[in-house]
Amino acid sequence: MTPTGTPETPNKPEASGAPGTPESTPGTPESTPGTPESAPGARSWLREHSEIGVGLLLLVLGVLVLTDALTMNVDITQRGPVGPKTVPVVVGIGLLVVAVLLTLDVLRGGRGEAEGGEDVDLAEPSDWRTVLLLAGVFLGNAVLIGPLGFPISGALLFWGSAYALGSRHYDRDPLIAAGLALVTYFVFNNLLGVPLPGGPLMGVL
Repeated sequence: MTPTGTPETPNKPEASGAPGTPESTPGTPESTPGTPESAPGARSWLREHSEIGVGLLLLVLGVLVLTDALTMNVDITQRGPVGPKTVPVVVGIGLLVVAVLLTLDVLRGGRGEAEGGEDVDLAEPSDWRTVLLLAGVFLGNAVLIGPLGFPISGALLFWGSAYALGSRHYDRDPLIAAGLALVTYFVFNNLLGVPLPGGPLMGVL
């Protein structure tokens, strides 16, 4: 006689990769990124090579200095081998050379060392207020040097720069600025032969 009961069926191993249940194949990416990686890569490259901006700034300054020096109208008698154009041309060429060398060094992997001074907090943000004040002072000097002359505009330049950098000595800063402007005017106009606009003080100085 056969034993009553339901015969047990042997356990069959579950087949992996059965038809109807797709599995991930090797080499297939599991998820497709939604944003392209080119933009973050470009931003990171620019962040790592930010010193190139300094090189571009020096290049622009060098071109401006050379253009101004070569187009300078020299209507005074040159005193000796060194004329009014010599120093600006040398400075302009030096700026161009430094700009090219700095850019090549950055592209080859050179990096400027972070400031490690004890009085510098690297976590603090940039002081844009001081930068904007200095930029306004220099622009104001460029606008006022024609009608007011260098002695007055130069005094405002020196005093404004000291104020932008934090000096609040209202009793002595204007006097020091006026003295520096007068000395600078005398050295360039009388000793070096580089004429500077005197403005209303032309007949006095």
